[in-house]
Amino acid sequence: MGDMKDAQFGMIGLGTMGRNFLLNVAEHGYSASGYDLDAEKAEAMNTESEGYDVEGFSDLEGFIASLGSPKKIMLLVPAGKPVDSVIESLLPYLEKGDIVIDGGNSHFPDTERREAEMAERGLAFLGVGVSGGAEGARRGPSIMIGGKKEVYERVRPILEAVSAKVSDEPCAALVGSGSAGHFVKMVHNGIEYGLMQLICETYDILSRGMGKKADKASAIFAEWDSGELNSFLIEITAKVLAKKDPDGEGNLVDKILDTAGQKGTGRWTSEVALEMGVPIPTIDSAVTMRQISSFKEQRVELSHEYPKVIGMLDDSLDLETIKNGLFAAFILTYAQGMSLLAEASAEKGYGLDLAEIARIWRGGCIIRASLLEDIRKAYAANEDLRNILFDSSFRAMLDGPVSDLREVTTKSMSAELPSYCFASCLVYFDAATSGRLPANLLQGQRDFFGAHTYKRVDKDGTFTTDWE
Repeated sequence: MGDMKDAQFGMIGLGTMGRNFLLNVAEHGYSASGYDLDAEKAEAMNTESEGYDVEGFSDLEGFIASLGSPKKIMLLVPAGKPVDSVIESLLPYLEKGDIVIDGGNSHFPDTERREAEMAERGLAFLGVGVSGGAEGARRGPSIMIGGKKEVYERVRPILEAVSAKVSDEPCAALVGSGSAGHFVKMVHNGIEYGLMQLICETYDILSRGMGKKADKASAIFAEWDSGELNSFLIEITAKVLAKKDPDGEGNLVDKILDTAGQKGTGRWTSEVALEMGVPIPTIDSAVTMRQISSFKEQRVELSHEYPKVIGMLDDSLDLETIKNGLFAAFILTYAQGMSLLAEASAEKGYGLDLAEIARIWRGGCIIRASLLEDIRKAYAANEDLRNILFDSSFRAMLDGPVSDLREVTTKSMSAELPSYCFASCLVYFDAATSGRLPANLLQGQRDFFGAHTYKRVDKDGTFTTDWE
């Protein structure tokens, strides 16, 4: 393409995600420019964008000159210092009314700081969560926008156009003010951690607990994907399990080292929930299991010290029970994440529309699932819903599957399989639906050693006791 002077959209960061997002923008009829310090990535952009109104740059001034005014510049760079560094380099070129969009996995306190700093300079800023990976960026991601409504309106046509569509509805929305976009994306990733670990524990039950090879497990997950468990994560699980090793015999999954990585968003979700006093035990336990997995050498050594005899579950646990137990666990994981969003909305003044969040999660994002339409309906019917467990349709959905969850949890753990996320879902349900918990003893203990006081069930007031 020739010299551009009025590109409608700019992108900084031309890794796979950035290039795919820009191609998506161009495919929807918008002219676009991209910039990356790495000349090879800029060149890759130009190669891939043949036939589209897109140009890649490796010099910042050329990139800036190619943009129309007011500038709309999105960043898809690693979270943390790189974002601040890029914004710093842009400031000399920005004018009042220009918009900077941070599309990375930034921690929400950083987003709050950046929005305030930009506002002082008369510049507009949006913190935007983008989910769907490289393929989503190209074909349509789920886009969670946080910031001022009037700023979003100026980029809404582009972001809605490139987003995933479900029933012709765009999976992009202004979810709330300030850092709401990045907060919602963080919780999305926390839910993702929980669902993925639940699926992994299910795979462990099928493989080590029931002796099913990867191909058989793949077929089971593929069948489940056609029912109420229909979701992106179940779908790709079937594909991952079926993949043959390109460098040898058998299935690739059996050759992959069992140590998991993480980029921090799951841990951030746990930290925030802890600060806010919101229980999300399944997300917490998923983070813990990733951490335990990283101690591979230590685990191998300890496995010799404490040898296990994994019990075979063929006779005592059937596939229908496992499927229903996993379905109940999925519901309870979404319940925990959504309850954290409800609490954060009140505490941080985000004004989150939980029905709208469930709506835009139905397509494009990693945790997209048929279940999200039921969640959307529940919050649309009652915007003050504190937890989806209060919703009558979810009460009906959990009626039988909770018993299956209990059976899956107890039998798999009796077989010495570490089903931590299944157990956390079950304990969450049992505790959250218990009219009485043993915290009365806890309050007695606290008052004993620290005179922390307690309340009584039979009269008003606050009390303390000389226990000795």
